[in-house]
Amino acid sequence: MTDPSAINSRPFVFDTEFDVEGTVVRPSSFRPTKRAYMPAEVEALVAQGRVEAREAALGEVESIRVMALSAIGEVLGSAMPALTHIVQTHREQSVDLAMAAARVIAAAALDHLPAGPLQSALETLGQEIDAAPRLVIRAAGLNEEARTALQALCVDTGFSGVVAFREDPSLPLAAFQLEWADGRADFDPAAAADRIALALSAALAAEAGHAETLAPVPSPAGSDF
Repeated sequence: MTDPSAINSRPFVFDTEFDVEGTVVRPSSFRPTKRAYMPAEVEALVAQGRVEAREAALGEVESIRVMALSAIGEVLGSAMPALTHIVQTHREQSVDLAMAAARVIAAAALDHLPAGPLQSALETLGQEIDAAPRLVIRAAGLNEEARTALQALCVDTGFSGVVAFREDPSLPLAAFQLEWADGRADFDPAAAADRIALALSAALAAEAGHAETLAPVPSPAGSDF
């Protein structure tokens, strides 16, 4: 049986080479194992071990941090489409709620002051109609008091022609049509609300990054308030 210690031992290895003159050509690579250390050497080795351990720990922490950030990025990336959809849905629902509330408020306001939009239109169009010889106002439900107030408002805006009222039961509450020599203006609260809703929908589509060309709501010829 072969002794294992004999295989690992090197009792006769002498690997230093000399030339013919005795000069060392290749020194031996053999270095005896140091088995005794001075206290200062022990402290230096311990300090070096601590530094190496700290560097290894910091490297491992940095590796874990990079992997964690990568995992967070992947999760956020996969969640972004769902989050975008949730945000877009929330915006659309908020717009729908705001429009519903605005319609209710507008309807209540028009019930109390149905001639308000018509008065505002006459004030806005004062310079356009002041030289017209005749102004035709088509509306539904205008009583004598409202007509007198509208005639006074026309005078205040500089209109000196004749104001003619035409009762049109087909027009909804607060809707009207104005006709003068070279112009016309129309207003329908429901159509105005539809156009506002359409503009908001287009704005939401643009913010979502897929704006689409939306067909405008048909409106009567002339200006619209």
